Amino acid sequence: MHVKKGDRVVVLSGREKGREGVIKLSLPKKERVVVENVNIVKKHVKPMGNRQGGILEVEAALHVSKVMLICPACGKPSRTGHRVNDEGKKVRVCKQCNADVA
Repeated sequence: MHVKKGDRVVVLSGREKGREGVIKLSLPKKERVVVENVNIVKKHVKPMGNRQGGILEVEAALHVSKVMLICPACGKPSRTGHRVNDEGKKVRVCKQCNADVA
């Protein structure tokens, strides 16, 4: 996937279009990510043990194609590429400013 946990992203489409947030959870097998304070849904929960039941607001997963990385160097949403750096490690690269993305 082109984004990882901890990356700042912007949502490209849907009702949350334009919202920014940090990725909390990455689900590569399902090709989905959970972004902080984005795609909030209401979940109905039954009481279990010492947990109280009710309606909770939780972040639902978004498809990874609906988010774009915000480059830490230039601060703009941009596509990413890959290249091998001097140490022989594969790193992500911002396509706009050509800087390495951590």
